Amino acid sequence: MFIHFVRPVSHSARLARRLAQLAFFGTLIALGTHRFGLIATPMLVAALAAATALAGLAVLLALIGLQRLWQVGAEGGIAALTALVLSTLPLGLAGGALYLARTTPAVAEVSTDRENPPQWLKVPPPDTSFLPKRDQSAAGQAAVKAAYPELTGRRYEGAMDRVYQAVIKVAKANHIRIVEQSGLENAIVDLEDSAPTGKDAASETEAPADAEPAATPEIGPVPRQRPNLDAPAAPRGDMVLQGETRSLVFGFTFDVVIRLREDAETTYVDMRVASRYGARDLGFSDGVAAAFLKALDAELLGIAGG
Repeated sequence: MFIHFVRPVSHSARLARRLAQLAFFGTLIALGTHRFGLIATPMLVAALAAATALAGLAVLLALIGLQRLWQVGAEGGIAALTALVLSTLPLGLAGGALYLARTTPAVAEVSTDRENPPQWLKVPPPDTSFLPKRDQSAAGQAAVKAAYPELTGRRYEGAMDRVYQAVIKVAKANHIRIVEQSGLENAIVDLEDSAPTGKDAASETEAPADAEPAATPEIGPVPRQRPNLDAPAAPRGDMVLQGETRSLVFGFTFDVVIRLREDAETTYVDMRVASRYGARDLGFSDGVAAAFLKALDAELLGIAGG
């Protein structure tokens, strides 16, 4: 007489695998749709929170399945291990967010000028989502001023027009889309000081052979007062550029404002970066500002000052 041993089946392990699959693919879909702008950041946060809850439940059921495998040899070991592997993505993202929340300042914006930050040309749309709102109290403003003390503005020994061209180039390279500009006339080169070139220069130097000499005016030119070349030039106004950018991997939206201020023979550049949603940026705003200023230093290499 043969005895056929029937192994029990761990239904918790199989359920864990299904939940982990749902959490894994839900996380990928949420990240992909948010990265390409199909959903807003609050929807991403809600989707990732739901995926994290499913992944946590899947891990619990997978551990129960592994315990049943150890105790009575129940089937489901492969399903339990699959659930544990698939759950690492949503749980890893949640763990990374918690780590950044504990190790970065509780602010949603940064500025190189903490006393007089650059002002928005167009106020970003208000955050009406369920996410926590920014602390607008005196303590919250003090936290913004104290955050990231190593982030400072840049002074360049060059005219505003040259620095402006470099700012536009670096902004494009860093995927910052400029949406508003103010004070553009302050960076226009004085064309009267430049020598004529090309066709205009030829027309000024060459005269037609049959041209009649100019008639002598009846009244001579009136002498004018000689300009004082030693007097300091009148200060120009600020130039302000506002743009927006998205983080490379997750697609978080940030509003950016860049201010150029000419002082004597130098141009000072300040920058302000703010997260579009939430009360914390998890350090992303500082990363956007630091990357831009570093690239600007490289573009204007040799004329950067303290």
